[in-house]
Amino acid sequence: MTLRPETRAVHLPRPELNGSTPITVPIYQTSGFAFDSPAVFADGMGRPDGAFVYGRLSNPTVRALEEAVTGLEGGQAAVATGSGMGAINSVLLALLSPGDHVIAQRPLYGGTAHMLADLTARFGVEVTYVREADPAAVREAARPETKLLYLETIANPMTQVADLPGMASAAREAGVLTVVDNTFASPILCRPIEHGADVVVHSTTKYLSGHTDVLGGVAVFASAELHRKVWSYAIELGATADPFAAWLTLRGIQTLALRMERHCANTRLLATRLAEHPAVAAVHWPGLPSHPSYDVAAKLLTDFGGVFSFDLRGGRAAGEAFMSSVRLALLAPSLGGVETLILHPATTSHRSLDAAGLAAAGIGEGTVRVSVGIEHPEDLWADFAQALG
Repeated sequence: MTLRPETRAVHLPRPELNGSTPITVPIYQTSGFAFDSPAVFADGMGRPDGAFVYGRLSNPTVRALEEAVTGLEGGQAAVATGSGMGAINSVLLALLSPGDHVIAQRPLYGGTAHMLADLTARFGVEVTYVREADPAAVREAARPETKLLYLETIANPMTQVADLPGMASAAREAGVLTVVDNTFASPILCRPIEHGADVVVHSTTKYLSGHTDVLGGVAVFASAELHRKVWSYAIELGATADPFAAWLTLRGIQTLALRMERHCANTRLLATRLAEHPAVAAVHWPGLPSHPSYDVAAKLLTDFGGVFSFDLRGGRAAGEAFMSSVRLALLAPSLGGVETLILHPATTSHRSLDAAGLAAAGIGEGTVRVSVGIEHPEDLWADFAQALG
């Protein structure tokens, strides 16, 4: 059957056991597996879809997660990792060599930007930054040593939305792979492979697991050959996922569609009301017609996401006062959980950027990022209103 993502998220891949099938995926909490056949043992050591041999190479629970996200994203195969940065680094380190060139959108998640800067400093990997919706800039920047175009479906923290079809098409013309971080959108709001992406990465810590209780990442590939290349590197890097973390993520995925609907609805209420508040200078959410990415987002996304940022009049002092005054929202890192979280990007998620980098990303001293949870929206608004007051 051809299933929609909302149904796929509920009906996850499950192993068959002697004529019956478990309703939920079991946790295979073992570091290795024993064999009767030396040939099967040897074969399993060398390929990602072979017999289960050793936990760093493959595990039934982890493979179920990989198959689940592959199905949601419409890919060919996936590698699950111990964190979102594990997925990003596995892809970058597997596909780049000293002297290569990367085209990347600005802004990027701070960890990704820091990794690209490190690759430049240590291995001479050059990076050209372009706007997220400028295919002409990709064509202009591409050169023979260009290997990757790196994008985020919805950028962190100012929520710019990439023109995935246009940017990926320009990359393909130049013979360049497109890697897309789809964490903020999830496969419920967008499936980048359908728009030309070659690799999709997620921090499964966020929306896929959804309960702020697990670290994880995953990279999904449109090509089995590309998957094999990154899998071979990831297992040597030691980045692969733990079965218990994979099981927690599978459990979270089953409610992903319901949670995303509530995240987006709550965000719409908060963003709309904050845009009218006299203490707020600007609200950055692609669901607002005033957002520069609104037209792209309306075409690309099924909804506009559960994260937004806003700028307070009064700069850093106003931001600190707001964050010290909320009572329901939590001042905490990460995003995508059932509870509402706030943070100050300039000193937390994007602390690695200097003043010029922050300005280029559009991040101000008074910018506050909000990951909106699934609480009652009026309770959230009451909390924000009293903090602004």
